[in-house]
Amino acid sequence: MHIAFITPEYPHPKLNKAGGLGTSIKNLAVELIKEKHEVSVFVYSQNNDAIIMDNGIEIYKISHKKYAFLGWCLYRKYLQKTINKHIINNHIDILEAPDWTGVTAFMNFKCPLVIRLNGSDAYFCNLDNRKQKKKNFFFEKKALQNADKIVSVSAYTAKKTKDIFKLKHDIQVVHNGINTESFKPIDCDINKNQILYFGTIIRKKGVLELAHAFNLLVKIKPKASLILLGKDVIDVFENKSTLELFFNILSKEAASKVNHVNEVPYSEVAQIIAKANLVTLPSFAEAFPMTWLEAMAMEKALVTSNVGWANEMMIDGKTGFTVNPKEYVDYANKMKLLLEDDKLAEQCGKQARQVVKQKFEATIIANKNISLYKDLVN
Repeated sequence: MHIAFITPEYPHPKLNKAGGLGTSIKNLAVELIKEKHEVSVFVYSQNNDAIIMDNGIEIYKISHKKYAFLGWCLYRKYLQKTINKHIINNHIDILEAPDWTGVTAFMNFKCPLVIRLNGSDAYFCNLDNRKQKKKNFFFEKKALQNADKIVSVSAYTAKKTKDIFKLKHDIQVVHNGINTESFKPIDCDINKNQILYFGTIIRKKGVLELAHAFNLLVKIKPKASLILLGKDVIDVFENKSTLELFFNILSKEAASKVNHVNEVPYSEVAQIIAKANLVTLPSFAEAFPMTWLEAMAMEKALVTSNVGWANEMMIDGKTGFTVNPKEYVDYANKMKLLLEDDKLAEQCGKQARQVVKQKFEATIIANKNISLYKDLVN
């Protein structure tokens, strides 16, 4: 088969910066190539047009275009025309798009369209208790209604999305996958009592709750330290730096034990993960986060939130602990337990990697997607 993806992001040096969505698409694309399928990726809203070959994956870089009137419609029509040309000329069998902002609303393609739920704007606004722009809701609902197939990266996201948009579609669940040979333990010295949070510094990922829990942890575990690794963003509610809000919550003692590291190349991220005593990811709003899979695959014990998707990837008490981030005392105590019990932390890390290998190994996930694609084509 020839499978194509339309996406606003994809990890490549010649493209705009990508996040978890782009990473999950690339992980799947790489595995599809290994299984002898053809893969094309259409990356829109870029700074210029180009064709990039990346280890057998053909990437079409599509520039953003401005229009004096009805830009949202005309740019979609431009994308539709561009992609349909490649569908016909290159015999593309399946096109897949994300749910984010409903880019495929009012588009008609010359092959079946799959929409994968990685978390729409409506989904995240619902989880954040924020008001969504009516335009975004309209586009996302229209795109989902027009899809030939909807697949979700978690059962939680599927149910939530179905309820939000009142969809009648059956939604199949295929989790995100990860190559456990690319993400594996690194032999290095562990920084004792060091906790790592990595990801965007943003309210919805529970960083402000983490500040409260860390205040309590430092009182009962004075040697504990925390690294925040990721880009700071402006908070949507207070219009201030989230990092500034984080430090405003911290006690003077706790603040002295926190180090913020801005974005670094992933090769360096992997080293920072490897050296951490434990990883904490207290997010309130995810679909099926790649950061969690990466840490688990690297044999790290985790303390995470216990929201929806967490129960599909974490096993409380075995791969680490899942805790309500608002339960500051419990959260702090769970971090303290893993910092003090090296044997338990090591055991949780090994079990975390085992869960990933058994359930979320990239090859297993790719074969599930291939079966889904074949069913739709047939």
